[in-house]
Amino acid sequence: MPELPEVETTLRGIESHLVGRTLAQVDIRQPQLRWLITPELTADVVGQEVTHLSRRGKYIGIHTAKGTLIIHLGMSGSLYFVPVDTPPLFHDHVDFCFEGDGPWLRYTDPRRFGAILWTTDDWHQHDLIKHLGPEPLSDLFNVEQLYARAKGRKVPIKTFIMDSKVVVGVGNIYANEALFKAGIRPTRMAGNISKARMRRLVECIKAVLAAAIKQGGTTLKDFVGGDGKPGYFKQELTVYGRADKPCTVCGSTLKEIRQAQRSTVYCVNCQT
Repeated sequence: MPELPEVETTLRGIESHLVGRTLAQVDIRQPQLRWLITPELTADVVGQEVTHLSRRGKYIGIHTAKGTLIIHLGMSGSLYFVPVDTPPLFHDHVDFCFEGDGPWLRYTDPRRFGAILWTTDDWHQHDLIKHLGPEPLSDLFNVEQLYARAKGRKVPIKTFIMDSKVVVGVGNIYANEALFKAGIRPTRMAGNISKARMRRLVECIKAVLAAAIKQGGTTLKDFVGGDGKPGYFKQELTVYGRADKPCTVCGSTLKEIRQAQRSTVYCVNCQT
């Protein structure tokens, strides 16, 4: 599914093409996503000029003077531009049409686990967003914060850093990669990790996410950025998706287990 780097890549790809443009129409072909797109949404947003875009966790905010469109890509969603009047494909559920000759913004989602919502309040106070933890690339995410949250916690460290109330956007792919880079076994209890090792983990989470954003995210199946192109971080993956292959550091066979119904791949030699 799209994780933080893919969402950030999408935002950067569409932002410059949306700011200053006025929504002329919203074509909703399939309203039943994770939550129903209400008929009122079209009336609320048509005629509104986009002032700016922002991201909170995996949510994209498209802001106008009147309110904010909140978009989540779910498990398989994408936002990308298409020329005006491009016929939709089966999974192309929503088009945001703008005044003028510029392209339309299209939302496609094969599994329909995404969301398109509208709020006239501060979007940071929306029920889906207000309880989120700090952004991992911000100064608010640091060793002091993470070590304090981990104290006494008897939960595997991989599960812990994937908790959006602890830190947002560290999904399965990047949790695997950051823990390998930090040399920490994903099954180790969060409360038993020293402050020095936790500092290294914070550094590695930031480094892995920054590198993934630079590469345009990771395309495993469905994801494309706002320009319709795939992400290239897949070529940089060291453990995720490499079960039973040799470790890139020591040559040992990488092991795969299941944690919270998600695939975890690690090196029994390099990660302790």
